[in-house]
Amino acid sequence: MAKIKLTKNELKSQKDALKMYQRYLPTLVLKKQQLQMEIRTIDARAKEVRAARDALEKEFRVWIAVFGESNAFKPGTVTVRNIRKTTGNIAGVEIPVYQGADFSRGSYDLFETPLWVDMAADRMEKSLSLDLEAGVLDEQVRLLSKELRTTTQRVNLFEKVKIPDTKADIKKISVYLGDQQVAAVVRSKISKKKLQSAAAGGTT
Repeated sequence: MAKIKLTKNELKSQKDALKMYQRYLPTLVLKKQQLQMEIRTIDARAKEVRAARDALEKEFRVWIAVFGESNAFKPGTVTVRNIRKTTGNIAGVEIPVYQGADFSRGSYDLFETPLWVDMAADRMEKSLSLDLEAGVLDEQVRLLSKELRTTTQRVNLFEKVKIPDTKADIKKISVYLGDQQVAAVVRSKISKKKLQSAAAGGTT
């Protein structure tokens, strides 16, 4: 801890600093709470999206089993061509926002390929889109969690270090200046008595 000057100017500086800490702390606490709430909301959304994706994939596997033509839907039938994202802002943190995706379909013979393959490809696109959305939601959680850690550290710094230390410094300076004032009064009285005594001795 840095040594403080026991002066009136330092006392004013410490009081100003305390006011600043006490003014910003509630804002930081609110930001912390907002981040915690947003992270919980986004995390819940990611779980919903993954559950929907898992349901589609399960449906897809059932289709293949029912039709008994597992070789008809080959790898690469559906591929991601482009992921569309924009930027959002939560509590001052820039986050990616999923807007959708564009897909490409591999070429296949319409006469030799079962009709259900087109329907399966549609389901696969939806499944891939949900998976991509979940990934973007995970990135949102990662970025917000990073900001939450920083904000929590600042809240703890203000609550547990800056404010208590500043209050202690103010008390220390105030006590010292108070003692100095009392000492000055005492010295003044002693000097006054000495002058009075000297004056009385000179008149006799």
